[in-house]
Amino acid sequence: MANPCCACQGAPTLLFACSGGADVGAVVDAVARKLAREGKGRMYCLAGIGGRVSGIMATTEAAKKVLVLDGCPLECAKKTLEAAGFSSFIHLQLEELGLRKGETPATEETIAMVAEAAAARMGC
Repeated sequence: MANPCCACQGAPTLLFACSGGADVGAVVDAVARKLAREGKGRMYCLAGIGGRVSGIMATTEAAKKVLVLDGCPLECAKKTLEAAGFSSFIHLQLEELGLRKGETPATEETIAMVAEAAAARMGC
């Protein structure tokens, strides 16, 4: 059976993380990188969306799935995608998992737990 989140063929599954300066930003950045290493998607450039870089916009429009990861309730990644006109994406904000800014070090256990939740949300 084919892996529903395989990023190896066809339209890509893209992973956008708000890698902000707080501990939760470090967590979602590490989660996106972990999911990419596991072949569940391709980490992509959130700054390119904010800058409306044509190639990045086109690739995002063509994506099979888009996962947006936000560390804190400001939801900068989600707002960046929305401001660029995107609305069809899967979103995960860490407070949904009980994790709070300033209280969530980027440990291997936390990263694994969030990666599992993100993969489940994507249907992987």
